[in-house]
Amino acid sequence: MKPQKIYRIVADIEAVTWALLIFGMLLKYAFDVTEVGVKIAGPVHGLAFISFIVLTVLVWANNRWSPLRGLVGLASAVLPFCTVPFERSSAKAGALDGDWRADNPLTAPLTGHPRLAAGVLGGGILVIFAVMLVIGGPFG
Repeated sequence: MKPQKIYRIVADIEAVTWALLIFGMLLKYAFDVTEVGVKIAGPVHGLAFISFIVLTVLVWANNRWSPLRGLVGLASAVLPFCTVPFERSSAKAGALDGDWRADNPLTAPLTGHPRLAAGVLGGGILVIFAVMLVIGGPFG
């Protein structure tokens, strides 16, 4: 899958999980109804967040983004719903064009063995996610 397509999918998923988390937080903190929304949406959003961060670093290296674009990409995951406009503006600017580069040491494994690379990346993301679950959420 080309960087542009996977980046769009992950950016959209990250934004949707923000909405779910905010809805869960409203139910828990504003209306004092239930905390089940936060207990479910929190980890789901955490997984989407980590995935977006890892993918942003890979695309940053692959597409040779400027430091500013890369840092804005990382920051877009922190602010609710900002991954979508960042991805759309990057696509419009051509910053997501092309395929995975075989001449980049960080992304070269993605070109030679894409299924293996996807499995290793997915496994790495799950390990980070598991560690974060053990450590706890951002607010304890």
